[in-house]
Amino acid sequence: MKLRAQNDRTDSRRALKLRESPTVMQPKSSEQDDHAVNGLSLTLQPVLLTRTPASGAAAANPESNEVRVPMTSGPGESSGGASSRRSRVGSHSHSHSHGHNQNPHHSSSEPELDLPDSDLDSGEPSTSLSELRCLFRWLQKSLPFLIILGAKLVTQHTLGLAVGVGLFMTFLYVNKNIQKQVFLQDRHSKLECVWLLLFLISSTVLLYYTFLTETLYHCLIFLSPTIEQLGFWEVLWAVGITNFIIKFLFMGIKCLILLLPSSWVTYRTQGRWLMLTEELCQVHQAMAPVSLWFQYLVIHQEADGTLGLTLGVLLALLYLILKLLALYGQWTSLLKTVRQCLKGELTGTAATRSQCSMAGDVCPICRGEYREPRALLCQHIFCDKCIALWFNREKSCPLCRTVITEKVYQWRDGATSPHLQIY
Repeated sequence: MKLRAQNDRTDSRRALKLRESPTVMQPKSSEQDDHAVNGLSLTLQPVLLTRTPASGAAAANPESNEVRVPMTSGPGESSGGASSRRSRVGSHSHSHSHGHNQNPHHSSSEPELDLPDSDLDSGEPSTSLSELRCLFRWLQKSLPFLIILGAKLVTQHTLGLAVGVGLFMTFLYVNKNIQKQVFLQDRHSKLECVWLLLFLISSTVLLYYTFLTETLYHCLIFLSPTIEQLGFWEVLWAVGITNFIIKFLFMGIKCLILLLPSSWVTYRTQGRWLMLTEELCQVHQAMAPVSLWFQYLVIHQEADGTLGLTLGVLLALLYLILKLLALYGQWTSLLKTVRQCLKGELTGTAATRSQCSMAGDVCPICRGEYREPRALLCQHIFCDKCIALWFNREKSCPLCRTVITEKVYQWRDGATSPHLQIY
């Protein structure tokens, strides 16, 4: 009887402890059914939490199979401790129940986060854009220094730059007016041609008088000027000025051709002489810089000793070889032009009265009556001067585009090439 009484006491104590101690996790039947539906089985064993005074250690009672976890709480948390623990347990179970539904979203969003990295690693446009940004920032930072340096160079070479700009503007003005006078044919102004000739002569004399000590006119006859320090920029400046002066000289010859009476020089003869003048001008421009560059490549290297002199001679020989090849091409073109001037080539044949009447007695170019009509290979009829002016720019018929000539005689209109023969 005593043993049975002791067992009843221990059972009552256990029941009392179970009522007083809260249960951490007690799965409901509905949750167990949900887990079973999802294919997961979750077995939860009740864990009993007890507050110990301050022992700080977990105690296990082998007789009653109880696990006691020490928990410390502040004085203000005594009343809401159980409710807060229940809310945390509920939130934990809720997040666990929704974890299976959120996993597909996380797995699908992870590749999207990796795409920018792969694009940055394999894309070249981003790299090029970054380089352009760096270059732009460098220019932006260096712009004040570049402006200062440019202003210093302009002040040091004010006279040379002013001379270059003046020569270029003079060339454009005279070249445009010469072409205009050639286009007017018999109606061109003799007074305008005289003005252009005097303007070219005055510009050339003024330039050589300004730089009289440098004797730049020696370059016209393939000699070297008397410049003290013949450096790269000095050679380039002298070659440029000589190039413009040669253009001015031959443009003056073109003005003299325009001043000749039309009874002495026909329009076709005038065009051939203008073309020959331009070919001679280009040959002279190609030969004028040879002495200057040869002196710069050879004599300028003597101060460097035997090695510098040898290198200078080799460079000069290479320059002469390349120059001879270029001169050979220009010489061939000059010979063709001379043969054409001596041959007096005419485009097409003289058209008869019946051919002109069938064509309407109106030139398709000038829209006037035929003057010295010429019939081309395609049987189209034009004025002699009109079709000659057309073939200064084109090789085909203006109407049917049939190729008539093999070469465009572009210098017959009095134009001068703006190309600078620097080397």
